[in-house]
Amino acid sequence: MARLKQTYPQDGFFGIGIVNQKDPENIGTLWRSAYILGASFIFTLGHKYKKQTSDVVNAWQKIPLFHYQDIDDLIEHLPYDTQLVGVELEQSAIDIADFKHPHRCVYLLGNEQSGLTRDVMKKCHRLLKLPGNYSLNVSVAGSIVLYDRINKT
Repeated sequence: MARLKQTYPQDGFFGIGIVNQKDPENIGTLWRSAYILGASFIFTLGHKYKKQTSDVVNAWQKIPLFHYQDIDDLIEHLPYDTQLVGVELEQSAIDIADFKHPHRCVYLLGNEQSGLTRDVMKKCHRLLKLPGNYSLNVSVAGSIVLYDRINKT
């Protein structure tokens, strides 16, 4: 079994979050994956998170969760020189196989029912597309993005 590469501050940083999450268990699962795969933080947009049993490694004690009211609130609080990367089944998005992850970035996932709105996608610096023609579970999609990032660095 291959070991995951440890990331350090000089490697940049990344965070990941969900806009208008519908199933609270997804945040707990994403939080766990984010911690294991080296994210600096996670966040929610729109709906706040309530602690779930899906966070079996107690990631809440290890990396922070932030909450933003909407996309404009998130953008206002993006760290300096940090790209916002939307993950969406969008024709114009860059396929994950060809995607070069920014040194400093925040990944934004939509919920499984409605994804990212056009307004949100327009405010992203780049869009990333996962394989397939159907929406994946949001915590699975986030885990794939994070694994791809550490696998390519």
